[in-house]
Amino acid sequence: MRVMAHTTSPAESGHVWARATACFRGWLDGAPGEEGLDGLVRVMTPVLWHVVRSYRLDQEAAEDVIQTTWLALVRRRESIKDPAAVGGWLTTTARREAWRVRQRAARAVPVEEEEISFRLPQQKSAESAAVESDERVRIWAAVDTLPERCRRLLRIVAFENRPDYTQVAETLDMPVGSIGPTRGRCLAKLRVALLQSGAVS
Repeated sequence: MRVMAHTTSPAESGHVWARATACFRGWLDGAPGEEGLDGLVRVMTPVLWHVVRSYRLDQEAAEDVIQTTWLALVRRRESIKDPAAVGGWLTTTARREAWRVRQRAARAVPVEEEEISFRLPQQKSAESAAVESDERVRIWAAVDTLPERCRRLLRIVAFENRPDYTQVAETLDMPVGSIGPTRGRCLAKLRVALLQSGAVS
């Protein structure tokens, strides 16, 4: 999911950290929706996007880093003893992961231009990038129309090929064995929502 970054004033920044603290505390206490994990994702993702893109990663790599950051929080939330520290924990984790991805890309072994040229994908045009961005907006708008359990589940595992179902089950208070089937049903509901909205044919 691409979230456009913007410059915030000190007052806005203070509100972001306070809201993140409240949502994280609510999540730990079992609060649903916007008072818990959903609210934390909504308020902190723009911040993480701004942090990660400062490492000059491309859009796909930046999105992967942000997703990895959220999964790290789901797996290690108990290690954060002070809810007020969650904003700093998330941004620090995102910076470390972005740096790691950047360093890995820099260590790529160079090859001769003739050897690599036929392997390179076509450069995306501005029109293609705009279409992809619009598709992401439509997809997440459709996700927001789903039941709360589906919204929470998809935001955590939608982009993870092999999610840690034990951690996900604990976070969402669901039996481990129901995660896979529930994910499948939620994706089917998402498909229906996209069809109804005209986002896909």
